[in-house]
Amino acid sequence: MEEIVAEVKALFFAFKQANEDRIEKLPQSGSDRIYFRIYAGDETYIATFNLNIKENVTFIYFSHHFTNKRLPMPQIFAVNEEKTIYLQEDLGTECLLDKLERHGHNDYTYNLYRQTLRELAKLQITGDKELDYNQCLTAKEFGKQAILSDLLYFKYYFLDTLKTPYDKQAMLDDFEALSNYLNNSNYKYFLFRDFQSRNVIVSDDKVHFIDYQGGMKGALQYDVASLLWQAKANLSEDWKDKLLDNYIDEVELLLNEKIDREMFLSQYNGYVLIRLLQVLGAYGFRGLFERKAHFLTSIPLALRNLKFFIEQKKIDVVTPEFDRMLKFVANDEMISRFENVRATESTPLVVKISSFSYKKKLPVDDTENGGGFVFDMRGILNPGRFEEYKCLTGRDKEVKDFLEQRTKIADFMNSVFDIVDIAVEDYIKRGFSSLMVSFGCTGGQHRSVYAADAMARHLKNKFGVKVQLCHLVQDEKNWCNTPTAVKETTAMKNSTPV
Repeated sequence: MEEIVAEVKALFFAFKQANEDRIEKLPQSGSDRIYFRIYAGDETYIATFNLNIKENVTFIYFSHHFTNKRLPMPQIFAVNEEKTIYLQEDLGTECLLDKLERHGHNDYTYNLYRQTLRELAKLQITGDKELDYNQCLTAKEFGKQAILSDLLYFKYYFLDTLKTPYDKQAMLDDFEALSNYLNNSNYKYFLFRDFQSRNVIVSDDKVHFIDYQGGMKGALQYDVASLLWQAKANLSEDWKDKLLDNYIDEVELLLNEKIDREMFLSQYNGYVLIRLLQVLGAYGFRGLFERKAHFLTSIPLALRNLKFFIEQKKIDVVTPEFDRMLKFVANDEMISRFENVRATESTPLVVKISSFSYKKKLPVDDTENGGGFVFDMRGILNPGRFEEYKCLTGRDKEVKDFLEQRTKIADFMNSVFDIVDIAVEDYIKRGFSSLMVSFGCTGGQHRSVYAADAMARHLKNKFGVKVQLCHLVQDEKNWCNTPTAVKETTAMKNSTPV
């Protein structure tokens, strides 16, 4: 990481002929790209590091093309010779979903969505002009093969995990029929591919777009379906209908022609279905295969979205086997299989989570249970062996970056989550009042502190259970008595180095 930061600094200096004030690594999302925010006086910039050079080249080309057409995308300021790092305009930190979660479903957020779709129509149609689709990252067009690919993604990573028998040939025939119908669109322009509210940045009440490197040519309806049917946004049917109508009005103005709205709506519904299934496939892969808790907890919401769709919407194509399986996947019993047990105010369970040092003493259980889970973190590379981390703890950003980027702590914690989740779910159902989870390392300062904090966050987010969090070495006291969801403690930066 130090080498990457040094390269970012060098590129910034070449661009500005001045040093930055500081560089902050941003939280990593689902991709392998690493982002940094660079602070220089009153200005900020975003630096991106990515070893996928083809992806970088595509993003840089698209950005130059769109900004030249005055579309709301970030400017690219500098690129290193290897094309592994580029500097771009910092559009801000608040996305459209943040606005929705903060302000709710009111006139302000409705108008932001309306503005977003107006700018999307401009991006799709104006951005399509003179665009070299040979620069696309994968396929040039989201056509029949891409539609089939999304359907198969859902089949392999979600449907087949349910181990329910179905007529595979009939299903493939239905996939063929649906993909042929959706591919026969009169309105193919630039397709963003992942147009959802997290990729819409709002600054000074103006919307801007990011993460469009997966773009290609495709039907107008796909991106609109992606935005309006995003499960987490939970937009009302009234909003969806009005926003879609407004979007079609914008498209008609840009194309200077009337659109067959009945046909447009039917294909739009088809793309809504494709998008819902593509999301379920992604949740299946990340959650059921990679065992990432965030994606597992998202499955019930996505299934409820699908259930509403198949009950309320219509596509003008006959797919009997596919329809049968969709009804099976989205029934209430199936949804309940993926729903987490959630604690309520009356749930007696308190999970006591601690970090400790094996050189001192193991946590003491003050209940009659005689202890609980104890996880040994000493198999994870110790940051305390490196001079720059000796006076830090597992709550410091530098230590978190070290553990997440240079060790297998993510794999370790995912395995721990799987084990502890079984007990927590069972204890909630059976009305038990206490569970103990402890993490130990050599000094009780870095690895165990990080792990205990991660476990507290995980259980609070997934189960809503009460948590008492205590770092025995860092707190220099025994169990914290605060019965709140998570007791935040102050880590001592001047602890004895390992």
